[in-house]
Amino acid sequence: MNETSQYVLNQTMLRIKDPERTVAFYRDVIGMTLLDRYDFPDMKFSLYFMGYPTGPVPTDPSARVQWVFEQPALLEFTHNWGTEDDADFAYHNGNAEPRGFGHIGISVPDVHAACERFDALGVEFVKRPDDGAMKGLAFIKDPDGYWIEVLSGTGLRTLIDGRRNSAS
Repeated sequence: MNETSQYVLNQTMLRIKDPERTVAFYRDVIGMTLLDRYDFPDMKFSLYFMGYPTGPVPTDPSARVQWVFEQPALLEFTHNWGTEDDADFAYHNGNAEPRGFGHIGISVPDVHAACERFDALGVEFVKRPDDGAMKGLAFIKDPDGYWIEVLSGTGLRTLIDGRRNSAS
């Protein structure tokens, strides 16, 4: 047995300005579930864990904490209290200079259908599926300006296989 065989990539943390807007966006637009919220009043911040649960979320609070920290690929949103009341406050999204963090990715069955839905919901696009050299994938922005790549395994397989075949 490999020593790391039970390791799980559990979370990616993003700092957020307004948890009401962010939780609603990831729930209503991206389809994630708020798995749990943890408040730290002494330090004036809260954590929100969202993802796509593959089974029932435990109702017992203690069991749910353990379960949350065993799930793969969650988003952890960190809200420092008071930022939502500061009109000038914004986090660096990683794509402005100097560049750093780039984006998260959401795999969907049909990129074009997902983007039609995002359009109807008024989501801001960075790149639409038929723009640029990389066809069949899109980039949208969340309420804090973080980029979300919208892709499908089928579409990327076609793109990558085409590049492999042209290089042969």
